[in-house]
Amino acid sequence: MAIKIRNLNKNFGENSVFKNLNLDILQGEIVSIIGPSGKGKSTFLRCLIGLEKIDSGSIICDRNKMGMVFQNFNLFPHKTVLENIIEPLVIVDKIDKNRAKEKAFSLLKKVGLEDKWNTFPKYLSGGQKQRVAIARALAKDPEILLFDEPTSALDPFMTQEVLSVIEDLKASQDITMIIVSHEMDFVNKISTRIIEF
Repeated sequence: MAIKIRNLNKNFGENSVFKNLNLDILQGEIVSIIGPSGKGKSTFLRCLIGLEKIDSGSIICDRNKMGMVFQNFNLFPHKTVLENIIEPLVIVDKIDKNRAKEKAFSLLKKVGLEDKWNTFPKYLSGGQKQRVAIARALAKDPEILLFDEPTSALDPFMTQEVLSVIEDLKASQDITMIIVSHEMDFVNKISTRIIEF
């Protein structure tokens, strides 16, 4: 079991986002979460990874083995692509800088951006920024990867770029993925299970 959720409750003032939510997600599952805006899909991901406090209930998972890819990329604008990936490894995880660089180059190759390693985010397209964000999340060797609307800020061509990277991940790694998305064709193609909020 990758994630076990029992009687999860989350409120924003008078507004109840989840009420007694129960859910089990198995290791290796690809679960897509769909539904209209404002139903708590992004909040759910933020609760899973610990960025949002729950009101009651329990989430049982290893947050140290989680990574998250945000809707708006969350890259450091004053850092190069390479620095964006290695900084969390060197500063937080205390990994040797050369080893972190080696890992970063390998991941940039995986997402098709090895030639952009010395580029600042402002010179990247939206699709390229999102692929850097995916590489950064993968650098922590997560067992569970959360995607919060990874294509919502992108045009159709860039959307396809990012979705093909996610598909490649499914094919190449035993990783649990939870994807909040409105891309129904993609969701139907990649998911082992679809949950509607």
